[in-house]
Amino acid sequence: MTEPAPTIVILGGGTAGWMTACLMAQAWPAAAITVIESPDIGIVGVGEGSTPQLRAFFRDLGIAETDWMPACSATYKAGIRFAGWSQDPGFDSYIHPFASDVDLHTEPAFHAAALARRTGHDVPAHPDAFFLNSWLIEHRRAPLPTDNFPFDAAYGYHFDAHLVGAYLRDHAVGRGVAHLPRTVTDVVVGADGDVRHLLFDDGHTLTADLFVDCSGFRSVIAQEALGVPFVSFASNLFNDRAVVMPTPSDPTGTDVHTTATALSAGWAWAIPLTSRVGNGYVFSSRYLDAHDAEAEFRAHLGVGDAGTARHLTMKVGWVATSWTGNCLAVGLSQGFIEPLEATALHIVQATVEGFIAAWDSAGFTPARRDEFNRVIARRYDGIRDYIVGHYRLNRRTDTPYWRDAATMDTLSDSLKSLFTAWFTGRDLVEEVARQDIAKYYAPLSWGCLFGGYGTYPDAARLRTGTSVDTGRIAHFLTACGRNFPAHDAVLALRRG
Repeated sequence: MTEPAPTIVILGGGTAGWMTACLMAQAWPAAAITVIESPDIGIVGVGEGSTPQLRAFFRDLGIAETDWMPACSATYKAGIRFAGWSQDPGFDSYIHPFASDVDLHTEPAFHAAALARRTGHDVPAHPDAFFLNSWLIEHRRAPLPTDNFPFDAAYGYHFDAHLVGAYLRDHAVGRGVAHLPRTVTDVVVGADGDVRHLLFDDGHTLTADLFVDCSGFRSVIAQEALGVPFVSFASNLFNDRAVVMPTPSDPTGTDVHTTATALSAGWAWAIPLTSRVGNGYVFSSRYLDAHDAEAEFRAHLGVGDAGTARHLTMKVGWVATSWTGNCLAVGLSQGFIEPLEATALHIVQATVEGFIAAWDSAGFTPARRDEFNRVIARRYDGIRDYIVGHYRLNRRTDTPYWRDAATMDTLSDSLKSLFTAWFTGRDLVEEVARQDIAKYYAPLSWGCLFGGYGTYPDAARLRTGTSVDTGRIAHFLTACGRNFPAHDAVLALRRG
């Protein structure tokens, strides 16, 4: 840092607040950073999953998996299994795998098979048969290659969100971040639109150069004090409620994937931790009330009346500008795209890292603010489109929720173009490249989404086509997969 070190106040702890503190303390070791956590705010503490970007987050902070994973009940995540989103024969479930180096040898075969089937040829094109991480998921192998196998597999994690927040708090405090358990009663804004100071319940105030709003859905600084408009995604993302409860771990072993199971008015997650399975039902209150949602959820889990379920309200959408004046909105204060693809912490990480780069390059001035906001807006749009695609492409007709989701017409031009490319037999890889959206979701992800639902011509109309040597691909993936250890064996080593 060549400029004077800034003073930074982060309002709100949790995973988002402490991730922000860790990243900023790493980038600006001379900065005075304070995290304010109200002692009056309760802990949600559900199981949570991540994308592979979190692996880089811990690596860049110098935190080893052998340290943080056992402390946070964490397991590995090689992808997501979607169950019941399609009623087409042979497509009752599919896996969205994270990418691996091995996929360079098999992904072209998948895209070729999918294109052939889309254009009327009877060839096998279910994505599960083509990717290494799908094989690892099926066989409960950890995505950690042995030393003699020099090909990486991307992975994320499952973890207890409360424990991760506490772990990152301790790390940040160890790096000099101040932790202030206080309650903020007012945010004082100057005539120029910048935040002047925060007022505490005991009358004391706290000033800073930069305020980071991690106060959750209330968005105390960005929305309440600065009046930043909230852009709702309710027109094409219906879900606004969740009911959550844990169940015991699976005695047969620990899955290496999140499961997303379609129910009558939404979907249920299952996240395997070392201590339990975290479960939740994300649903729309327009189609199902809380009482009936809990009853359906309990029936899905097979727990009857046992255990206590908690109900949560979600605010799906985002603020029109993430960086406003001298305030950066992060986490739920910034926005929330429902947890279907576990993007919440990925957006936190991308936002904070992007802000650090923008502020650094502009000499700690707002000169890059508009550009930064445009980049973040495009990321939100890219992630939202992929999530919306899951609902618009669903192949269920059994409830009004799923029928309405499949006929929604509030789609972006980007998403419409992807649909057109797929259903008219054009090259999906080329379309993703043309739109320059692979940085959000690559052709592998889009192909698995379309193909995993079975969005192909009716099987009775297909004609004999060029065969796909699935046997050879299966042998190749099996040979590669045997270089990855059992998931439970790795977790046992992590626990010591």
